[in-house]
Amino acid sequence: MAMARASSGLAYPDRFYAAATYAGFGGSPKSSSKGVTSKFSNDVALLLYALYQQATVGPCSLPKPRGWSPVEQSKWTSWNGLGNMASIEAMRLFVKILEEEDPGWYSRASNFISDPVVDVEMNHNSKMELPTKNEITLPEMKTIPTENGNSVDKDVMVEGVDSVSVYDQWVAPPVSGPRPKPRYEHAAAVVDDKMYIFGGNHNGRYLNDLQTLDLRNWTWSKVEVKANSEDPVRVTPCAGHSLIPWEGNKLISIAGHSKDASEAVNVKAFDLQTYTWSPMKTYGKPPVSRGGQSVTLVGANVVIFGGQDGNRTLLNDLHILDLETMTWDEIDTIGVSPSPRSDHAAAVHAERYLLIFGGGTHATCFNDLHVLDLKTMEWSRPSQQGEIPSPRAGHAGVTVGESWFIVGGGDNKSGVSETVVLNMSTLSWSVVTTVQGRVPLASEGLSLVLSSYNGEDILVSFGGYNGKYNNEVNLLKPSHKSTLQATKSGTPALDSGSGAQNATNGTRDVDVEFEAGQEAKVREISMDNNEPQIIEVNEVSERSIAALKAEKEDLESALNNEKSQSLQLKQELIEAETKNTDLYKELQSVRGQLAAEQSRCFKLEVDVAELRQKLQTMDTLQKEVEILQRQKAASEEAFAKQKQTSGGVWGWLAGAPPPAPTQKASDV
Repeated sequence: MAMARASSGLAYPDRFYAAATYAGFGGSPKSSSKGVTSKFSNDVALLLYALYQQATVGPCSLPKPRGWSPVEQSKWTSWNGLGNMASIEAMRLFVKILEEEDPGWYSRASNFISDPVVDVEMNHNSKMELPTKNEITLPEMKTIPTENGNSVDKDVMVEGVDSVSVYDQWVAPPVSGPRPKPRYEHAAAVVDDKMYIFGGNHNGRYLNDLQTLDLRNWTWSKVEVKANSEDPVRVTPCAGHSLIPWEGNKLISIAGHSKDASEAVNVKAFDLQTYTWSPMKTYGKPPVSRGGQSVTLVGANVVIFGGQDGNRTLLNDLHILDLETMTWDEIDTIGVSPSPRSDHAAAVHAERYLLIFGGGTHATCFNDLHVLDLKTMEWSRPSQQGEIPSPRAGHAGVTVGESWFIVGGGDNKSGVSETVVLNMSTLSWSVVTTVQGRVPLASEGLSLVLSSYNGEDILVSFGGYNGKYNNEVNLLKPSHKSTLQATKSGTPALDSGSGAQNATNGTRDVDVEFEAGQEAKVREISMDNNEPQIIEVNEVSERSIAALKAEKEDLESALNNEKSQSLQLKQELIEAETKNTDLYKELQSVRGQLAAEQSRCFKLEVDVAELRQKLQTMDTLQKEVEILQRQKAASEEAFAKQKQTSGGVWGWLAGAPPPAPTQKASDV
């Protein structure tokens, strides 16, 4: 059955072609993408084009355009980036993006879409089931048929929960009151025997209503939210969020997708006494806004893992919110963390181990199991035992003692019909029951809560999407056998800090005693000469237990040694980091001194350069002075010689002849 999330009642591929027609692709593989950009932004239009091509043509096999057209280049890049995404996944993602961009598209697309066909298989051979106009018709008391055709006797539901005497089977209680709108990706929590439902997705529109189901009389009613005069808050419609009970009188809503998304995760509280919403102020660095994450309450701390942000980017980060100080803390883990994913399930075991199961990306789903030790913050991926579930996303889970029940989910092709349980100590899976046909339990985005009556636990599911939106309520009473099935095989995989299983009433004491007796004394029957012989194996079991205990002691000793070495290495690492810090500070001090010296040297170099220029100028002046002095001396010498040879000025004026040249002695 088609598990894609869409807003109409049409089955695939009709739903996809209806959405494609509305978006402007013409509704057939040969249509073009003209007019798409007029309705959406360029990025969304390119993504829709790529998904349409992937769904109708397949993976991109065209060569990259060689022209300079940026539009063709972008279209090819967007299409080629989808790789080998399956056609049905491309159809599902196309419709989901259209819903997010234009939630009311289906109501405006009646001209393109024929009358809706509800609950139609992909082969279009199933019967049509037309919903009632108000969608609140009360169901008859009924049970959910199992895969082998057996069903629970209808008479067991006459008086409500207390009269249900059948275990490990889903039944539909006779609810009354105005039912909530069908929805999925909502959040649910139980406080004082009342199941509260908040938000979700209905026909592509996010919801912000708060509904309650009284689990004592199975009556629906809508909570009339009052305005908070002191600190008013606008309750934004959202889906993919989480709801947890706190302090007995509050519901805390965390994260979720919304039309007006904020940058960080939104946290708000609903007071069950005043019926008002209030924002919760947090400190520290909050996680980026997201939906489809897992939120697990561990003591007074909320552990958030993974999800998908507003840009459809898948995440695998880990954050913790301390509800006492309202402080966020982003955790740096060690080991190999789970791959980015959303719509997974999470549970805590022994207040120490966080388990992550399943989830998916835009193209595939997982069935892997990851465990985070909340003391050492180290991830591990232990081996799973028993009947390992198939890959799925959008499933829901609750814990009963050491048992983790998983219900619903899908793999982008069909819904998951089996309800499984994991023993969190042995990590062994077993199947509790399997439903038949397209029923709300085989849906994704459903909610699952745990309640208790007369010492017995009950699992209550609501809503989901499996080709149409659901608002059905179903319940299951897990038997003592279902909580112990996985324990019978496998060895302990996680340390158990929880106590005994929850008490059960006397209606199954005989079965429990019989099973306990059978487990305490195991017998093997062999045939010898056609006569059965019963061989006691108690001694073998005792030897095996002794060997396991010895092995456990050896492992614990080795683990203690490893922890001691790890502690020593951590201490050495701390000392090294301290030394490194001191050296870094010293280095910074030296760098500062060096920078000061470099500045002083630079100034000195400038002064030296100026002095050199002055010296060069002085040398030039000195040379000019020397030249002038030589010229002056030459002039004076020449003047003196002239004066001697001319007899003076007065002799020249008197007309006296110049003196005769003096004869040399050699001439005489």
